[in-house]
Amino acid sequence: MAEIELSAGTIEYTDTGGDGPVLVFLHGVMVAPTEWRHVVAELAGEYRCVLPHLPLGSHRRPMRPGADLSHAAMAGLIREFLERLDLRDVTLVQNDWGGAQLLVAHGGAERVARMVLVACEAFDNYPPGIAGRLLVATARVPGGLALLAQLQRFRAVRRAPGGWGWMSKRPVPAAVMDEWFRPAREQAGVRRDLAAYGLSTPPREVLLDWAERNRSFEGPVLVVWAAEDRIMPADHGPRLAALYPQGRLVTIPDSYTLVPEDQPAALTSAIRSFLSETRAAVR
Repeated sequence: MAEIELSAGTIEYTDTGGDGPVLVFLHGVMVAPTEWRHVVAELAGEYRCVLPHLPLGSHRRPMRPGADLSHAAMAGLIREFLERLDLRDVTLVQNDWGGAQLLVAHGGAERVARMVLVACEAFDNYPPGIAGRLLVATARVPGGLALLAQLQRFRAVRRAPGGWGWMSKRPVPAAVMDEWFRPAREQAGVRRDLAAYGLSTPPREVLLDWAERNRSFEGPVLVVWAAEDRIMPADHGPRLAALYPQGRLVTIPDSYTLVPEDQPAALTSAIRSFLSETRAAVR
């Protein structure tokens, strides 16, 4: 894993290299880039896959004390990452988090040619569902995130309805989830970063304004929604696809929010088809 120094701190990232078109994969809150391991394994031979480990609670390197990690600042961090690595005509691929929409809303998508939005935050669903609201409520209580991180050691908590049990239909391997939760359990700086982001969620009217700004993105957009999602509202998939001039919707059956975990083959196939069909969009 490589690393790069950005304004907020050191960001680790994985880069498969190669001369193919660039795919940048964004992960969700308290989820690491390893959620994309199955998809990247299939696409890396044809595409250059870049996976930043963002300061969203699973990162191993805390950001600088006092760093701005608000939603708007996180959009700026993605933009800075693309600029520093000089990544151009990028296909931005995300799951769970709404970082791609934040980037567009704040005018930072100049280097983005296409987007793949997989079962993600949208419109006013920030933080998403019961799990997201619980995480923010916990962050407001002194010591709350530390306790939550400790509880995540136990399988019963990881599979509890309303929480992580509604993120994936099938259990994520224990070793993978250990990687996701260990940094917040062991490092106060990581919990500080997570709280800074979670507590920065703006009012509903601001979120809806940011969503509306996404109409300005004219490149091809694939929206992939999970048919059995319990975190992201079913109507948000069609609404999100309709927001973009070149938006299209694909629904993946037998999956919750973490489609890269529940249905990696179906998701990879959908992404591969989209990339092939829209190849001309990448200059």
